[in-house]
Amino acid sequence: MKLYNHWRSSASYRVRIILHHKGLSWDYVPIALFEGEQHSEDFRKTNPMGLVPVLDTGEAVIAQSPAIAEYLEDRHPEPPLLPSDAVGRARVREMVHTIGCDIHPIQNLRIQRFLQEEYQQDEDGVVAWCQRWISDGFEAFERLAKERSSRTRFSHGDELSLADVWLIPQLNNARRFGVDLSPFPTIQAIARHCESLEAFIAAHPSRQPDTPDA
Repeated sequence: MKLYNHWRSSASYRVRIILHHKGLSWDYVPIALFEGEQHSEDFRKTNPMGLVPVLDTGEAVIAQSPAIAEYLEDRHPEPPLLPSDAVGRARVREMVHTIGCDIHPIQNLRIQRFLQEEYQQDEDGVVAWCQRWISDGFEAFERLAKERSSRTRFSHGDELSLADVWLIPQLNNARRFGVDLSPFPTIQAIARHCESLEAFIAAHPSRQPDTPDA
């Protein structure tokens, strides 16, 4: 398998966590987002949206991290990242989409650049925008995790799930934008545990081959 991704892309970070957690072999293909490689004609043939990550499985080319996650869960069900019961699976997906639909899309790189280019926002304005939407989303996630986490080791129950896979990369963004995390003690406790796990350590942006000065 080949993963087209970027060291700081939180969506790519999610897929790297899954691949490491499931012990799969894959090749790292860096796409230079800051230089605009994602907009090249060549990459648009791989993903018409011009976004990462993209997973080439050898039998199919799949974009969008939720689709990649579901594919990997279907093809490589052990160790699982979704609960075995229908309600549990739905609740984990709810938490995933709280981040993937309501936080991440409105603070990613292309939105930041749009704010700068079309609305003449300076760096402080862009940071304030990102802080607002991350904080709003984390308020909801904190309430869900507080209710659903068994021992504040994981977001749902007491097993690693896709909810954690989505949470930790978004938390990395929150730290980068200087979001005040003090109102989110459950999220912080879950992060302390998850970030000690090898799959999360190996997938961290600081450890990727295209990381500056890596």
